[in-house]
Amino acid sequence: MKYRSRSDIAEMILDAANGGATKTKIMYKAFLSYAQLKEYLAVLIENGLIEYEEGRQFYRTTEKGIRLLRVYNQVGELVVLNGNKWNSRRKNIEITNRRKGCNQTP
Repeated sequence: MKYRSRSDIAEMILDAANGGATKTKIMYKAFLSYAQLKEYLAVLIENGLIEYEEGRQFYRTTEKGIRLLRVYNQVGELVVLNGNKWNSRRKNIEITNRRKGCNQTP
């Protein structure tokens, strides 16, 4: 599995807990060990992004957590859009340089 940032992992946990989930379900969906999950859940609960329902024994993403998921996804879309623009711009420069006989790309 590729490297994941803390924000990537937090996003996966919030997504898994959206609508309610047990620790086990979150652990498997976010690809975390039990020890890792415990640490992340503590931070997410402390920041009001996830809540624990004792009677039902599961975690649920709060409204604040859902807003964070939306923003996180919007930022991800912008990065992908800008990345694709950069890649297509770079390809155009490479094609132009080849026509001119240059071997350099930015």
